[in-house]
Order: sequence, then C-alpha cells, then structure tokens
Amino acid sequence: MYHVQGKTEFVTDLLEQLQQFHRDKLASLLRHQAGARLIGQYDINNTYQYIISREETQLEWLSSAITDLGGSPDDTASEPDRPSRGGADVTARLVIGEDSSEAQSFVDRWRPRVDAMTNARHRGMLRVILGETLEQKRFFDQALAGETDLLGRRSQQVGPRIGEVLSTRWIE
Repeated sequence: MYHVQGKTEFVTDLLEQLQQFHRDKLASLLRHQAGARLIGQYDINNTYQYIISREETQLEWLSSAITDLGGSPDDTASEPDRPSRGGADVTARLVIGEDSSEAQSFVDRWRPRVDAMTNARHRGMLRVILGETLEQKRFFDQALAGETDLLGRRSQQVGPRIGEVLSTRWIE
C-alpha cells in the first residue's frame, strides 16, 4: 500500500472500489461462462466466447491495479447455476435477455462512481471496461433481434454456419 502522508484514506477508498468493481466484473464473467453453455447457435456462442475473453483481460487489468495498491483481488466466486428453461431457443432468449439487462445494470450502477473517481489512471481503465460492457449489451440486443453476424460478416464463399456448438469443450 502507498504510505504517503494524508493519502492513506484515499488509497484505501480507491482499493475498496477497485476490489468491489473486480467482484462485480468477475460475477459477470461467471454468468457469461454459464450462459455460453446454454447458447448453441454458433455465431452467438462465438460472441459469448469473445465477451468472456475480453472480461478475462479486464479482470487482469483490475487485478494488477489492486495488487499495485497493496491489495489482493477476490477470485473466490463460483459460477452461478443457469438452468435450461423450456426448449433451447427459449432458454437462449432468456439467457441473452438477462445478460443484456445485467450489462445495463452494471453500467448504471458503476458509471456515477467511476465518473466521481479522482485517480485519472484508474478512472480511465474503468471507463474502458464500462464502454466494453455497453458493447456487450449491444451484442446481446442484436442477438435478441435475430442477428447472427455479431462479430462481422462472412464472405459469401463461406456462407452461413449451420449447426450448434457443444455445451462442453472436451468430451472423453
């Protein structure tokens, strides 16, 4: 922890905010991992994999910032249970809809706190994460609207993907 006279309280508050933001972002990552297992459509599942990868990177940024301030990130959360509800299409729509709402709630909850931060470096990092969370919401909303070219269009030579992905990565 920084031991600058008069700055200890500031650093403690900043550290607590970063730790709480990390916990919230970790919860989102775990929700998305659980949700991806319920999304069979290739392009939408691929978008979930992209989102998960970005969130892993964001958590690395947060972990580094927390460690630099003398703290340690709390990585003890567990993946939530996101059961199937109805058929595969119904479940997918419900999962995607929940994730869209959760992304907006995350931004609404954190934006005022981030904007009030006085540490420009960490405020900037959190603003990038909030922007990427809004991008995730846009992906979810586009998927709900029936779009599948979420990460870009395929050439006509390749054509559309047919089939679904497996819910687990490794089968023995």
